[in-house]
This record gives sequence, structure tokens and C-alpha cells, in this order.
Amino acid sequence: MSVPDTKKTPLHEVHTGLGATVTEFAGYLMPLRYGSETAEHQAVRTSAGLFDLSHMGEIFLTGPEAGAALDHALIGHLSKLAVGRARYTMICDVDGGVLDDLIVYRLAAETFMVVANASNAVKVRDELVERSAKFENATVDDRSDAYALIAVQGPKAQAILTKLTDAPLGDLKYYAILPGAVSGIDALIARTGYTGEDGFELFVSSGDAVRVWEAVTEAGGEDLRPCGLSSRDTLRLEAGMPLYGNELTSETTPYDAGLGRTIKFEKGEFVGRAALAALDGKAPGRVLVGLVARGRRVPRHGYDIVDSDGTPCGVVTSGAPSPTLGKPIAMGYIDAGRAEDTDLAVDIRGKHEPVDKVALPFYRRTP
Repeated sequence: MSVPDTKKTPLHEVHTGLGATVTEFAGYLMPLRYGSETAEHQAVRTSAGLFDLSHMGEIFLTGPEAGAALDHALIGHLSKLAVGRARYTMICDVDGGVLDDLIVYRLAAETFMVVANASNAVKVRDELVERSAKFENATVDDRSDAYALIAVQGPKAQAILTKLTDAPLGDLKYYAILPGAVSGIDALIARTGYTGEDGFELFVSSGDAVRVWEAVTEAGGEDLRPCGLSSRDTLRLEAGMPLYGNELTSETTPYDAGLGRTIKFEKGEFVGRAALAALDGKAPGRVLVGLVARGRRVPRHGYDIVDSDGTPCGVVTSGAPSPTLGKPIAMGYIDAGRAEDTDLAVDIRGKHEPVDKVALPFYRRTP
């Protein structure tokens, strides 16, 4: 049963009308699946899937010092971001722990949109307000409730959206964004996603969400399937993409997750700089690895990774059956000193199930 203050996205009635299994996630009622989560997963890999991501946070920074404020607040060099482009980055605490991973879009010279994970959106907003306080010419505005976010992901995504917009989708680069009309409705169209496939994310007014969803559904026909949180998780896991709360936490630094490249020291001072600089160039104490189960049992979040003697040497952060590989897969952290070990297992309810350590990602699309 949902708690009384659980929110509904603007598309909630659409999901229930489609017979979706709905669950509480990050304070929202969200579709978990509409039928077969495996079929939804495969649709994204082979044709296209349609996702409601309206639970995500959209926080705007505007003004002449917006870029400088973001440079101070985040680990990336956002003031150097070109208009119309996006960047993956993080907000860290003073100790270098990750508070959230983000995508920042530069919509205009003095306008940035920060997209935060739903579970962290309020925290990110509050941190941005506090960290930008000394920048008098920067304003933070949380517009999360004003926006709906609809994603079309998969190899046929561009062909489907081309039926609905005159925007030059073929020229839109990965991690870029432009304004355009989708079925006559104003939208921000971004070539971004969280599935490992090509695709687009449509930021539209909350009041326009249903019309856009229905237009995309009609344009997609049999090539498009609505997809829920379950398939989104297996898709991102196959693509080796971190999930906040699993691979990324406040106890994790970007270096732990193999994402040290996102830290831009050259920009000068920023929150967490001293702590992260102290780690720069040093081998992290643990390494994020991919694991493929040899059997059918699934390594799950929180399960111990053990060595040949049965001694714990790491922990699983995410795990699920992989529809693409046909085997259970997982990501997890292992002690850096055991990074070369090949004889590993996962303790699944007292039984040590052997796994093979593999390079991430598990799946990479063919361009």
C-alpha cells in the first residue's frame, strides 16, 4: 500500500489503463511492468520502448553566474559546456562521497537544466541553493513538477519520432539537446538515455504529457512497446551504467566507480575538491567489476562476493537475469587486491555460486 504523500506522474492514468503493475518508487507511483518485462527489454534492444521518467527532477540554474555556480557545486566543468550540449557529472560532499549523479544540459548562455535522480531531487536542489548562495547573479529554480519526461529508446526510436517532428534528429549528437515540436507540442528533445541504446528523452509540460505519450504510441505502432522500471533496470545493468543507491552512494567516490574522468580539477575550487585531489592518482581500495553467473541463480544487491576459500572479498551492488546474455549478471565491488582473482563466487543464501569476472559493459550496441 502506498503512503499518503506518494505522488503520481502526469501519466499515471495512462499506465493503469494499460494494465501496468504499479509500485512505489522514490516517492512516486511508477509502472513496474506492463506485461512481460523480458519482452519490454527485448523491444528496446530490437525496436523501441517508451518510458515514463516524469519522476526525475529538473532543476534550473539561470543568470550570468549560473555556470560559475555549477562549477563550484559539481565536479564537472559546466561553464565550458556549449549551448545545446549535455554532460554527465556528479554532486559530491566535502569528503568526496557521491550525493547524486546528474546530467546537466545547457539550454542557453545563461540557462542550465540539472536532471537529478528522483530519490535525490530535493537533496540536490537544496545543495544547489546552498552552494550557489555566494553567486548573486545565479538563481536556482526547481521546475520538477512543471515537467514530464518521456523517453523513446531503441534502434527504431529516431524513425518513430521523425514522424512527429521537423527537428533535425539525424543531426542531433549524443548528449545534445534542442527545442522542437513533437506532434505540435513544444518540447526539449535530448539524445540521451539509460538503456545502452540510441534514443531520445522528451521534456514536455506536465499538462502535455498524455498527448505526447499517445502521439508517440500511435507513431510507433507495433514497433513500440511501453516499458516499466524492471526493464529499465536490466537494460542499464547490461550497459554497465551505475545506479544511485547501488553502485553510487555517499560512501562511494567517483574513483571507486571508475568515473574519475568526470572530475575536472583544472576549473579551480569546488565542493569536495580537497578530498578528491588527495585520491587523485592513487589506486582505489576497491574496484567495480562485472560478474556473469555460471548457474541459474541470480546474484542480488548486498550478496557477498567470496574468493576460492570462501572468504568475503566484495559485495554485489546490482544483479538480475540478463535477457540478452541469457544468464544472470551482476555488478559489484571487490577489494583492489583481489581484482585479478578469477576464482570467485557469490554467496547466495549460504551456497557459493561460481561467477566469471568480465569487463564492463556486458552489452554494447552496434553503431
